[in-house]
Amino acid sequence: QVQLVESGGGVVQAGGSLRLSCAASGRTFSSYSMGWFRQAPGKERGFVAAISWYTMYADSVKGRFTISRDNTKNTVYLQMNSLKPEDTAVYYCAASQGRRLSATPGDFADWGQGTQVTVSS
Repeated sequence: QVQLVESGGGVVQAGGSLRLSCAASGRTFSSYSMGWFRQAPGKERGFVAAISWYTMYADSVKGRFTISRDNTKNTVYLQMNSLKPEDTAVYYCAASQGRRLSATPGDFADWGQGTQVTVSS
C-alpha cells in the first residue's frame, strides 16, 4: 500500500497551463504503475493518463497533457497545457502494483485525496 498526496491544482484561464504533482510514500514506488484520473460534478471518474515504463493517455488530452515520474523523488507529475473549460474537475492520483498500464479505476488500489483544477473561459 502507498499513501498519495496530490498538489498543484488551482484556477487558470483557458489556454493556460498547470502542473500537478503526486508524492508517494513507500520504498517500492518504482514497481508501481501510476495513473491520473479526474471527476467533474455529476460525472463518473474518468481516465486521464498512466505511466509505468511507458505511457498511455485519454484521447481527450493527447497532445496537451504529459505524464512523467521521478522515481528518485517518489513523485509522478501531470503537465497540463492548452487547458480547456471542460478540463475542470477534481484530479486524482492513483497507484497500481505492477507495471501493466490500465485505464480502469478499479485496477488501482491506492488513491490520493484529489486536487481541484478549474479552467475559466
